[in-house]
Amino acid sequence: MSAVRTSESRKRTLATFDDLLAVALNLRWTWKIEARRLFARLDPDASPGALEWPHQLLHGLGRVRINEMLAADPELAQLAASVVEDFRVNGTKGTKTAKTWFRVNHRRQKDLTVAFFAAEFALTDSLPIFAGGLGSVAAEQLKAASTLGLPLVGVGLLYRGTSHQWLDLDGRQHESWDMTSPSQMPIELVRDEHGREVQVAVTLPGRDVLVALYRANVGRSSLYLLDTAVEANSVEDRAITSRLYDGDVERRIAQQLVLGVGGLRALAAIGVDPEVLHLNEGYTAFAVLERVRRIMAQEGLSFTEAREAVRPSVVFTTHTPVAAGHDYYPPSVIEPFLAIFAAQLGVDTATLLSLGRYRANDPSDTFCPTVFALRCAGHRNGVSRLHGQVTRAQWAGLWPRLPIEEVPIGYVTNGVHLQSWTTGAIHELLTTTLGSKWRTTPGDHVEWSRVHLIDDASLWSAKNAARAQLIEFTRRRARQELARRHAPDERVPTTELLHHDYLTIGFVGRFVAYKRPTLFLRDPERFARLLKDPDRPIQIVFAGKAHPNDEGGKQLLQSMMEFAERFGLQDRVVFIADFDTTMDRALAQGVDVWLNTPRRPLEACGVGGMKAGMNGVLNFSTLDGWWDEACLDADPSAPSIGFSIGTSGPYVDDEIQDELDAESLYRVLEDEIAARFYDRDETGLPRSWLSSMKESMATLAPTWDSLRMTREYAESYYLPGMASSRALRSGGAALARVRASELQRLRDSWAELWVEVTRQREVAGAQRRVEVDVTLGELDPTDLRVQLWIVDGRGVVRVVDTVLVDHVGSECRFVGTVATTDGAVSIEARLVPAKRYANDEAIPGLITWST
Repeated sequence: MSAVRTSESRKRTLATFDDLLAVALNLRWTWKIEARRLFARLDPDASPGALEWPHQLLHGLGRVRINEMLAADPELAQLAASVVEDFRVNGTKGTKTAKTWFRVNHRRQKDLTVAFFAAEFALTDSLPIFAGGLGSVAAEQLKAASTLGLPLVGVGLLYRGTSHQWLDLDGRQHESWDMTSPSQMPIELVRDEHGREVQVAVTLPGRDVLVALYRANVGRSSLYLLDTAVEANSVEDRAITSRLYDGDVERRIAQQLVLGVGGLRALAAIGVDPEVLHLNEGYTAFAVLERVRRIMAQEGLSFTEAREAVRPSVVFTTHTPVAAGHDYYPPSVIEPFLAIFAAQLGVDTATLLSLGRYRANDPSDTFCPTVFALRCAGHRNGVSRLHGQVTRAQWAGLWPRLPIEEVPIGYVTNGVHLQSWTTGAIHELLTTTLGSKWRTTPGDHVEWSRVHLIDDASLWSAKNAARAQLIEFTRRRARQELARRHAPDERVPTTELLHHDYLTIGFVGRFVAYKRPTLFLRDPERFARLLKDPDRPIQIVFAGKAHPNDEGGKQLLQSMMEFAERFGLQDRVVFIADFDTTMDRALAQGVDVWLNTPRRPLEACGVGGMKAGMNGVLNFSTLDGWWDEACLDADPSAPSIGFSIGTSGPYVDDEIQDELDAESLYRVLEDEIAARFYDRDETGLPRSWLSSMKESMATLAPTWDSLRMTREYAESYYLPGMASSRALRSGGAALARVRASELQRLRDSWAELWVEVTRQREVAGAQRRVEVDVTLGELDPTDLRVQLWIVDGRGVVRVVDTVLVDHVGSECRFVGTVATTDGAVSIEARLVPAKRYANDEAIPGLITWST
């Protein structure tokens, strides 16, 4: 009997071509180092870029060849069997059955489904639907949701057109485009139970556009991609989803409607009814229109009532503190599109236009999808602590007369998926030190402190190996770029690019003015001397793109190339063209220092430094985004996890800020970074540097990890939002109807309110009694909260609720008590809606201050 079971077990563990193809077609392999190792073993000559297309690699080798290789190589067969078995056991179980963080901690919330909308997802080069940081964060959220077992589906667009960057001999950026067929990507066309393609329609001015649906499997999560390249559509409409962030304004609006409205309709067509919408940036805002329309139809609600029912279940995340990063559509352009949906929603077009205008009552103001989303969402957040502050200031006008610190925009600091970014050698060191649970278990600071036990020599060997791999990667990409352009190896032979033992700085970012990618060129002679120092040489590897229409950004990139040419530094100031996820991984793992130079406070978060820091790379950044947070929260008694450029300001103006920050950059690079990196003991090890490498890994891994980020979203926004929305929709949406009616009553009567602090006197027990008189108009005392706004000598604000002590007609008196030990120097009174209307959240326009 046991022999039979053993035989059956062997049969189950033997991997076949079909088994490996199943692994390759689930993007879980992107963060599974064993799977990556397996694909590399199958084709040892494949480049790192080619290994991002494992399904094509398998088809290229063929079924017969793969099976022959597995039969001939026991070690390869064992690795394949291990990868396949791990996929069967852990990669295919649904979020409702696997024993994951969500199932263990929130098993009663099994009905939760989150629809996560984003314009881009940077999962792998074989799914080229991304451009930058937003796509990177969206991908990390999908991967974390899979690991945590959070029921989340991604919704995006399937871009067939892919942009490629190349530089001419003068260092000038150019772009070329090619088309990628869905058959080349690791996705599948979604069909119904009868085998028919799932298609939905989105009405645009003068026609209906059909939208097809594709699915990418991302571990336990699914990513659904919308495609208008449907034969029944016109040639023009087939191109709606062809390019990411299309520059044509009307096509851009059409893209956003297809993503938001079409996305929810597509989910409904396959039986997915999300309880929560998570919208990333204004590009996704129109999903609210379809969500409201569906609730109106289901519950028989008006537009206003349905908005109240939906609001708590809509989470809006903005990633852009720069005004130019948001869309603003003239009324004449957006009105024909909105008119279609206004008719479906039973409102006039002006109502929808006003929701998207910063100045809601100004009909000449532009329509901004970001404003629309901020007004319609129940939860709003930036992506770092500092960005939360910046975002509150940026959009404070949507809540007039409200103090900026109370503007209802929070923050969830971004994180990155740890498994996806650690090198093979670092991965092995972590597993040896921490065990295997670090891959799937939310971070624990005590557990991660064991990283300090890693042997210095082993860690330094791993770093040297990663740097060598980066150098080989860079040389290979340089050769490919020269061959693609049929250009001679005219300046520095690619075999001489970079040096294995030099301090290596990495820089990745968009070439745009606020990122200041050329900050270190303010004094080019000084920077050249630093790079050429014979005792402490430095090299820099950088990548990134300017927007095709940004001539200023292209000039910034060209100036970098001109600097290298002028000072004969082409071997150590090296640009890698056509940034992608393969390059991102090579840089994050291979450099010694991660440089980031945005003009504070214009960097929302910046996740590149997190990816690098988890590999022991030390960050070197202005105090912006996540780095500001990391430095403020760092343990001053622990080794540093990096270096800062400049201060937290404020600065007088941009020119002075740039000058001071550049000076700081040069000084820190020479006196601290280079000095520490080249400070070696008798064994050749940089002990102080290695101590900081370990501290970087031990600190970043449990804090700036996407598992932490996604848990925050789930527990702070998704679950409370679902509960509130369900309560509003229960019993025929009775509560939603009542709330909409009561809020309208408040708005109609609010202008009649009047409040004044009439008397203050000291009472026993170091207390001050403050009396406030209120004229109610048509409202009732129970409609209001009468609060004291107290500012002390340090500028610290406290809010104290008062109690009703007298009420005659429309006149009433409230009393509050203030501790005199607070040293209050200013006391004002204000009126806001009672807690039952909005659970303490400010309602735009409904606030009145004492005279």
